[in-house]
Amino acid sequence: MNRFMSDRAVSRDPRVREFVDPTRVVWATPGGVTDADALIRGTENACKMIRAQGTDCGLLLDFGTELHGGVRIDSPTNSATKPVRFRVRFGESVSEAMDTPDNDHAIHDQEILISWMGHTEFGCTGFRFVRLDLIDSDVEITINSVNAVALYHDLPYMGSFECSDPRLNDIWRVGARTVHLCMQDHVWDGIKRDRLVWIGDIHPETRVISSVFGKSSLVEKSLDFAREKYPLPQWINGISSYSIWWIITQRDWYCSHGDMDYLARQKDYLLGLMDRLANCVGADGAETVEPHRFLDWSTADDPDAIAAGLQGLLAYGLKAGSELCLALGEESAAARAVELAESALLPRNIASKRKQPWALLTMAGAVDAEVANNSVLAVDPCSDMSTFYGYYVLEARAKAGDYIGCLQLMREYWGAMLDLGATSFWEHFDMEWARGAGRIDEIVPEEMPDVHRDFGEHCYIGLRLSLCHGWAAGPTAWLSEHVLGVTPASPGFRTAAVNPHLGDMQWARGTVPTPFGVVEVSHELLDNGKIKSTVVAPSGVEIVNEAECALF
Repeated sequence: MNRFMSDRAVSRDPRVREFVDPTRVVWATPGGVTDADALIRGTENACKMIRAQGTDCGLLLDFGTELHGGVRIDSPTNSATKPVRFRVRFGESVSEAMDTPDNDHAIHDQEILISWMGHTEFGCTGFRFVRLDLIDSDVEITINSVNAVALYHDLPYMGSFECSDPRLNDIWRVGARTVHLCMQDHVWDGIKRDRLVWIGDIHPETRVISSVFGKSSLVEKSLDFAREKYPLPQWINGISSYSIWWIITQRDWYCSHGDMDYLARQKDYLLGLMDRLANCVGADGAETVEPHRFLDWSTADDPDAIAAGLQGLLAYGLKAGSELCLALGEESAAARAVELAESALLPRNIASKRKQPWALLTMAGAVDAEVANNSVLAVDPCSDMSTFYGYYVLEARAKAGDYIGCLQLMREYWGAMLDLGATSFWEHFDMEWARGAGRIDEIVPEEMPDVHRDFGEHCYIGLRLSLCHGWAAGPTAWLSEHVLGVTPASPGFRTAAVNPHLGDMQWARGTVPTPFGVVEVSHELLDNGKIKSTVVAPSGVEIVNEAECALF
């Protein structure tokens, strides 16, 4: 029993709370701030701030990497001997903290009182940079320390990845950390905006979680939250495609973890949702999904792309639902779903040449993978990309056997965010934004494009763009699944397939979590072009040939 609060109901925050020192002072007003470097650990002096009438007094701190949480200021003295007013701005980029951040969803820009002879703690958002501006004039304040207060779940990284290309190693690591940051009260889409359970976002996030952390109750808590918040006949999140992603996510989660007890609790809702989707297949097999027809933001204004994408996603979701129905012993529901999926897969005219729908149609088996790759997906590969659907473009191109193309796409597209200073992957990114643009961890000269401030559309215009968005982390899962090549061959990894694809790399090694422990693999490209693999599987996992895989 919690004796301190034994007379009332309490709950314990399962997250770790840590203080993080700043790594550098990015900017400070001359004259108004002295000894700013004292805020970086290892110096003996204290930082002092004084604002004369008609002048500014502020400083900008960099905490080195994207964080979720707030900030804590230790201010032992000030000449006014009372609390003083500060303006505090959080930023995922230098530009955001130096400008006027958006206060939608999480407060990034506010005035606060900093206590006299005490600690002041505030904020709960995603950030890397914090700007402090003294508002009160003719007062001198001493600041001993400014620390970020980081909140996160202390999860062991059971999955690992290392290969002969350091850039891909960085991409795997940044994707893993992006999703880790989004694992808060639930699995959120982003830690600045929207901080909500969006089921479309959760699919690539759960693929990463399975590849890095293994089974997590946060995933099931989030899937159940969405199911309960949007009871049938509603679409989850009010978006038809997101209800389909709920089914696909449930299928993939069951494949990775094999928890029949959890799956059985989804049965009634799953069967009802499958009936709802059955009504979205017309007599000719064409999708009739209504309303709120959405794939991703990049295609939001393209009805042809949405129609083609929903056609592929509906067929793919019906196939996934049929597999879950089989696992639950619902043979008639499974057979009906297969029949509907086959009807939806009938050849038809595809009016769009966008990458997103062609990726979904390829994954569903509605188009030939090599035709899709050669005619659409591999054409000008970094154009018409989105961080969300980039994962499915990678999946579709892998079906065509274009592993070298997939690796190069990751290096160029996701790698471009790293080149701009990213420590987590973004809600959206267009390669055109990067042309001549300044880095997000520097003050951008006026004559240069600002990649955070100057671009974006739809819900992510300018500084509102989230620079830590879990749906962007798909390459982490992809590298574990396709380069390390470890996938479940039966639910819960009772059997596992190891089918590595090194592409243009010389070697790769790592671990993949299973309910029985990790599978360790090491792959080396030999001079004759063959791959030498070493596999160590935990007790309870049998390694089988890919041809022997039978998930359901």
